[in-house]
Amino acid sequence: MFRFLLIACLSLWGFSAQAQVQILTSIKPLQLIAAAVQDGQGEPHVLLPPGASPHYFVLRPSDAKRLDKADLFYWIGPDLENFLPRLLQQRSQPSVAVQSLPGLHLQYFAQAHQHGDEDEHDDHLVQHDHAHAPGAVDAHLWLLPHNARVIAERISSDLSELDPSNADHYAANLHAFTQRLNTLDQQLKAKLEPLQGKSFFVFHEAFNYFEQAYGLAHAGVFALSSELQPGAKHVSLMRNRLQQAGPSCVFSEPPMQPRLAYTLADGLPVTLAELDPMGTELAVSAHGYEQLLSNIAQQFSTCLENL
Repeated sequence: MFRFLLIACLSLWGFSAQAQVQILTSIKPLQLIAAAVQDGQGEPHVLLPPGASPHYFVLRPSDAKRLDKADLFYWIGPDLENFLPRLLQQRSQPSVAVQSLPGLHLQYFAQAHQHGDEDEHDDHLVQHDHAHAPGAVDAHLWLLPHNARVIAERISSDLSELDPSNADHYAANLHAFTQRLNTLDQQLKAKLEPLQGKSFFVFHEAFNYFEQAYGLAHAGVFALSSELQPGAKHVSLMRNRLQQAGPSCVFSEPPMQPRLAYTLADGLPVTLAELDPMGTELAVSAHGYEQLLSNIAQQFSTCLENL
């Protein structure tokens, strides 16, 4: 009798596990948004490993299998993960490029550079590699809370369609996420308002959406190709701009600071710091996306408030 009950319980457990919708996302931030919606009915997985660039990633055979098996797959779109369109043609299950969702607020790189008072030297400082061409969609769209809400709404709708018995659960999670995000948005506006007008530079133009949301504006972008090192003339132009700016922060991204950062900062009133747009070290949880935004706000604040 006991053996029969054990087998029955294991069978039910197996059915329950199989019934959970398998979500896969291309990058960690989308995984965090999905986790807020799916919380309590499974955990989404992510395709790219920590530290991998979505611009240049090459899938392994095991990654291709994971992509094929996922019930739902979410990615930003061809403006970020340009290795994916061909692979997704082979998928039979739904794949959602979130940059195409109705209601998103999108920026374009040509727009992002219109700061008004940049001199001709800025054309040398604000460079674009082939991943960030002028006029292209700025695909770092997850850093705007409004866009995260739009993405979460789509994920909730998709989950409810595949798993209608838990539709109320997903709707409740979506409502809770939206409420928490609205509260956090107001808190971050209050936190970052005193930092408006502070001078900072970035190595990677990934924060335009966050800057727009909270009244910040980078003074320059040291956007270097990953394959090429800057020449002496370009380094000299960078240092001249930093000298003109006075006390400034220069933000790079983990996992490491570019060696150029130390060359640029040498002898100047410059503070080197990091901003992590991917939430590389964050645990996957219902509150992970909010923690991502909070961490970026704190990283900005820690450096800029001391200028």
